[in-house]
Amino acid sequence: MMLNPPDAFGIVEKGIYRSSSLHPSHFSYLRTLGLRTVMVLDTEPLSKDVLSFLDECGIRVIMLGQQTWRPNLGWRPVSEELIKEGLELVLNVQNHPIMVLCTSGVYETGTFIGCLRKLLHWNFNSIIVEYRSYAGSKARYISEQFIELFDMDLVTIPRDVPEWFQEGVRLLKEEEAEFHTKTTPGAPVNTLHSQDNVAE
Repeated sequence: MMLNPPDAFGIVEKGIYRSSSLHPSHFSYLRTLGLRTVMVLDTEPLSKDVLSFLDECGIRVIMLGQQTWRPNLGWRPVSEELIKEGLELVLNVQNHPIMVLCTSGVYETGTFIGCLRKLLHWNFNSIIVEYRSYAGSKARYISEQFIELFDMDLVTIPRDVPEWFQEGVRLLKEEEAEFHTKTTPGAPVNTLHSQDNVAE
């Protein structure tokens, strides 16, 4: 049997996937992922076939785009609430494996993944390279600007985070301590405010 992944499919991190909208031709492939959660970032409803398939597989569906929709966002391509709540959901290992998607796999999803990379302290240039590799001709400057300006202090880090996130926090703290020791020997080390809630 031919296994067809959705368009714009990718592995973001262990337990986190991204894609465009789902169709029956993707069902065989989706079964191989063992998904626990599907999170939809735009306001488009899933088809009845897709909803029936996800229900049959016991996959939780979170229509986050519909739940957080707000009119009059101004220049912003998505709401800050969508990104904040989405990040808190994907960082909770209890929701893994999770697939994050929107109709195009680019607009909401690309912006969201860019913000996740920022939370993981990726270099901004690397974030944009990944964003554009998926977006291609659909890339939007306002999405890149949103990623750059999004305030990570809005995000509350859940207690049950993935191991790769804990490891990233540990390495970052070690780098901070090393840098701090070299620049101001004997001074106390400050850790990142955004990671205060991560269990050691």
